[in-house]
Amino acid sequence: MNKALHSERSYPLFAGLNRQRSIQAQCFHPAGSFIEFRKDEIEQSVAARFARLAREYPDRLAVKTTTQELTYEELNRTANRVARVLIQERGTGAEPIALLLEHGASVIVAIFAVLKAGKFYLPLDPTYPQARSKTMLADSQAALVLTDAPNLPLARELAGSGHQVINLDELNPGLFPSDDIESPLSPDNPAYLIYTSGSTGRPKGVVQTHRNVLHDIRNYTNAFHICPEDRLVALHSYSFADTTRTTNAALLNGASLYPFDVGKEGLVPVAEWLTRHEITIYRSVPTTFRQFIRTLTGEERFPKLRLVYMAGEPVYPRDVDQYKRHFNDDCIFINGMGSTECLTHCWYFIDKKTAIDGYHVPIGHALEDIEILLLGDDGKEVGTQKVGEIGIKSRYLSPGYWRNPELTSAAFLSGPDHGNERVYRTGDLGLMLEDGCVVHMGRKDFQVKVRGHRIEVVEVETALLGLDNIKEAIVMVRETQSGDPRLVAYLVATQAPASKPSALRDELAKKLPDYMIPSAFVFLDALPLLPNGKLDRRALPAPAAARPDLETFFVAPGSPTEILLGQIWAETLGLERVGVHDNFFELGGHSLLATQVISRLRDAFRFELPLRMLFEHPTIASLAEQIDVLSWAGKRDEGSIRGGQGTREEIKF
Repeated sequence: MNKALHSERSYPLFAGLNRQRSIQAQCFHPAGSFIEFRKDEIEQSVAARFARLAREYPDRLAVKTTTQELTYEELNRTANRVARVLIQERGTGAEPIALLLEHGASVIVAIFAVLKAGKFYLPLDPTYPQARSKTMLADSQAALVLTDAPNLPLARELAGSGHQVINLDELNPGLFPSDDIESPLSPDNPAYLIYTSGSTGRPKGVVQTHRNVLHDIRNYTNAFHICPEDRLVALHSYSFADTTRTTNAALLNGASLYPFDVGKEGLVPVAEWLTRHEITIYRSVPTTFRQFIRTLTGEERFPKLRLVYMAGEPVYPRDVDQYKRHFNDDCIFINGMGSTECLTHCWYFIDKKTAIDGYHVPIGHALEDIEILLLGDDGKEVGTQKVGEIGIKSRYLSPGYWRNPELTSAAFLSGPDHGNERVYRTGDLGLMLEDGCVVHMGRKDFQVKVRGHRIEVVEVETALLGLDNIKEAIVMVRETQSGDPRLVAYLVATQAPASKPSALRDELAKKLPDYMIPSAFVFLDALPLLPNGKLDRRALPAPAAARPDLETFFVAPGSPTEILLGQIWAETLGLERVGVHDNFFELGGHSLLATQVISRLRDAFRFELPLRMLFEHPTIASLAEQIDVLSWAGKRDEGSIRGGQGTREEIKF
């Protein structure tokens, strides 16, 4: 750890801390129907609580997507049928069940079916590289994969001959009873297994129990006053722990969940989705929030939205400024912090009157039954007004890493009194103010967060070193001009010439998900070193703004549409120039930057383009041709070229 962090320098107190209790009190729902989540209610299974709510609110809307909707009774009965299929095939013993499903209602049905069957689920993202999914599937030892028709070929390829595959779309609902399953589970049973980026170069599985999940949702419910009238939006993949929390916060409180797949639809339609469906609680990672804000015109106010919750990566004062600019006066902004291992451990409430001093937004105070410790290198507490590693002391921590006792014992320590409480060392640095409020001060190690995903850069470096002609590899995070974090890889080639960035991306895409692929590759003759022989990270140069070395020759934009697209692409990607035949994604673009481009095109051409168009036409020449054709066809006056709203459909199992 940087010794300078332990200096006696003073840190200013943050304005507005004494107003936290009054701000939190504003979170009562206007309908006044909030019911406290009692502490004794965490001593059950997630499935049992959901089944009770389904009996209590049978006709209330549980899930609504662009094409499907389910009431609580429909969701419960469908999950019961699928649970009986699982029991028929695998018995009632606890074991992982892999889920390979689209972002929507089906995956939610599958989650509750797995829990009702007494098992725990492993979410697999269909967009992840097959090599990574195979690694997780093999390590989890899941014997069965639940999938749907669109993902059936992929599921069979991942499963091979060693795993059973069940296609939910082929199940006959009439063959299985839909009444509740009487299978009491211990709160200590696993509820899910989610893999995060691993420091050893391989993803690591984190287990969470039913009791821990319910304890986490109890804190959400009682602090945010979540009630059946609430409507929550789920934007991220179900392989992301934050989406699991959003789902449980809604469906374990009788509220409604509105999944929206930003990976396919982009962020431009989100504002209309929030307004049309009167969403009351928005949650995302800050990077997604920033990209979403860039799609707004400044006229939106989201009258029903009462909470905007940020988690997953650091929040900056400029994010608070954007909240104050775009949302109603009675909307509360919350900066929360947690991890897959310890779930949520603190949060900080902000309203329009809260002032943020300095460069850091506080992450707040510890939640009920959780204590935050700031630890020095010797494992002892450093005290207030000093920086230390954030340790989470609680009895509601993950049991550990799946099939990895060594890693578990290194991260989870016995509590001082050797009771039920343990301490999880997060690797995050924090500073505690005199009143117990914590300020996040960055990472202790080289684990980083990009676009809301936790990444061990060692895993990315390991993948790079496995490629041909790569001798040395260092990966770090640098901020773009807009302040968004991006991965940059610094490489030393085995021999000249160095590999093309496009070739590197193609090879990495076979091993890593898109958010772990660096946006820029910088080749050096040698890595800079300190006198003691260690890497001098400060001496690593910022990526040049020059156009990267691509397979395609540079051809300057010619038509007015091409010139405008070239300007937008260059500004978004931080490059000096872009050629008409350059691939947006080979230049370092990704899905969130794509939404920013589409938003700017909307303003420039006065009609909407679907996000998929940039994926289908990733060069300026191709995209400009499509825009010109649509303009001549008179699409400008129609206001949108997107498809219809979608209709209610039954989910068939």
